[in-house]
Amino acid sequence: MRIAIAGSSGLIGSALVESLTGAGHQVLRLVRQPSTAPDQIHWAPDSFGIDPKALDGVGAVVNLCGRGIADHRWSGRVKQEIRDSRIIPTQVLAESVRLAGVPIFVSSSATGFYGDTGSRAVTEKDAAGTGFLADLTTDWEAAALTAAASGSSTRIALIRTAPVLSQSGGLLGKLRPLYRLGLGGRLGNGRQYFPWISLLDAVRVLEFVLTRPLAGPVNMCGPRAVTNAEFTKAFGRAVGRPTVFAVPGVVLSKAVGEMAEEMLLQGQNVVPEVLIDNGFEFRHPTLASALAYALGKAS
Repeated sequence: MRIAIAGSSGLIGSALVESLTGAGHQVLRLVRQPSTAPDQIHWAPDSFGIDPKALDGVGAVVNLCGRGIADHRWSGRVKQEIRDSRIIPTQVLAESVRLAGVPIFVSSSATGFYGDTGSRAVTEKDAAGTGFLADLTTDWEAAALTAAASGSSTRIALIRTAPVLSQSGGLLGKLRPLYRLGLGGRLGNGRQYFPWISLLDAVRVLEFVLTRPLAGPVNMCGPRAVTNAEFTKAFGRAVGRPTVFAVPGVVLSKAVGEMAEEMLLQGQNVVPEVLIDNGFEFRHPTLASALAYALGKAS
């Protein structure tokens, strides 16, 4: 298949490009700078967009765009930049997919769609929650669904991604230095749920969705979310460091602000029902196996 990918230089995107290319697919990378290679397509979401003719013959477009959500404290400006980095490129891609008649559009979203679920398990059938991330993902998915306007037959899959566990960056890249210093510990009361997925399984999910007739939301997460306390203990064991500290919620809120409330002190008990019902087999079905893989201790 000929597959165009936006966000191909990110954690998931770079791994997906490598895997798809190795499987014999022709991958085209959408890049913001002038193209310098035959496998690159120049686009500029904030100005001219993308020439739909560039997508001629493309069987699928994968949208992985978006700046890091946890890179900075959430000021009004940062929150707007987070929104713009996702919604504007998605609108541009959806319109181009529609005009070019691309059969498949796989577009990123996030498990933040569900807001704070407490201990209640949620699946793709559940409605959006409340908060900045829930509102963001709702609008993000709505932008992707415009690819189906005017009777388009494009199959659209909305990938609600959990935090990805990888040795090459992401969440663990931020946590490992703290745990190595013995500063790892639960956050708040530790009862908030944490969905997760290994990088290898994240790539495999995207390939699965590309080759199966799946449409609508797909929770891209491991089979069982864990609590923050469970994750803390498991990661501490994996890196061989104690996890005796606990950071009170009030301290996190004062230090990080709104981002702490939504990303650290709240959580989502997310179940990947669509993947399970369609026979997807996780390479890393447990947090322990995913951490072992992410830390280079298992395949």
